[in-house]
Amino acid sequence: MKRTISGLSAAAMLLLGTSLGAQADTIKVGVVAPFSGPFALYGKQFQEAIQVYQAEHGTTAGEHEIEFIYKDSGGPNPDQARSLTQELLIKDRVDYLAGYVFTPNAMAVAPLLDQSETPLVIFNAATSAINAQSDYYLRTSYTLWQVSMPMAEWAYDQGIRSVVTAVSDYGPGIDAENAFVAAFQEAGGEIKDSIRMPMSTTDFTPFIQSIRDQAPDALFTFLPGGPPTFGFTKTYNENGLRDEGIMFLGTAETEESNLQAFGDAAIGLTTAYHYSADHDSDLNRAFIAKNTEMHPDSVTNWATIGAYDGTHLIYEMVEAAGTDGPAAIEAAKGLEWESPRGPLVMDPETRTVVQNVYIREVERDEESGLLVNREKGVIATVGDLGWGK
Repeated sequence: MKRTISGLSAAAMLLLGTSLGAQADTIKVGVVAPFSGPFALYGKQFQEAIQVYQAEHGTTAGEHEIEFIYKDSGGPNPDQARSLTQELLIKDRVDYLAGYVFTPNAMAVAPLLDQSETPLVIFNAATSAINAQSDYYLRTSYTLWQVSMPMAEWAYDQGIRSVVTAVSDYGPGIDAENAFVAAFQEAGGEIKDSIRMPMSTTDFTPFIQSIRDQAPDALFTFLPGGPPTFGFTKTYNENGLRDEGIMFLGTAETEESNLQAFGDAAIGLTTAYHYSADHDSDLNRAFIAKNTEMHPDSVTNWATIGAYDGTHLIYEMVEAAGTDGPAAIEAAKGLEWESPRGPLVMDPETRTVVQNVYIREVERDEESGLLVNREKGVIATVGDLGWGK
């Protein structure tokens, strides 16, 4: 039985308590994501991934029909995310929540989860601290600590001894910086500078010039997906840092929705990440083929895989626990499955998937002629290394 949300009218609380306590034939899942504005691609990819999963596995879990309801959060906007989440819980009477691209949006709804006992499956937001705010968060994407520490360790092993970090000045960027710096210094490397760029930055030239002037062996960066990531990486490519021997290290900066637009200047860019559309497995090839069949103009990337695996997790919880939120969370803990990205385990403590992290280098595929993130190495079974920090 779910609890009601405080601060609402008596009628609204009665409606919520009556609807959420019932074992309905249809279980509703509310998806909060950007469907308009500069980040709208990611909401579209979430929805497409859900459609692919339902095309493969049907629209029922156990004895329940699964219905998805979508709400447009736009960009990072905690107040809007909270309002939409409350609307989903009260008006639409959803039993599960999902999506949430941005950390501030995900963090803003923690009290609503606790009060209503509603599981929320994060498809992207990657700050480690989110899951500590409520026991009802689960994450099928990744955290910045999970990919940034392996990137730092790999870099030192390759002979890189000095780095400048440049990240967006918000939760995930700070996590990425802290994780990389901790691991690189622990290995014996030097951090020459740690640059934090305002979220509103559109001209990255001054930051790139500062990095060039300091002449590190490499730069490490993290920015939000979409226009910021594209702008920074493009500025690096156009300002000759590679020619001066400053290697590019990142996480999602070469993600597939932007990759072809970089052209040959992207070849050699190195990232550590939990998924590449170029991942060599039959399951991944089948996943991409189905997505391409259903959505010919779509690109399969981190957003697609996070939502696809998140949908699988929701189906498993519904089959095990129906509308019982606490029981659903317990059913999810320790769950193991094979994903198109590789093996996954839902860590019972952090409620973030334990997964492989891949060292990727951009190459031009000889067969397709397209740029791809080719996996050059794998760090197996990495959990959320930022939990509790």
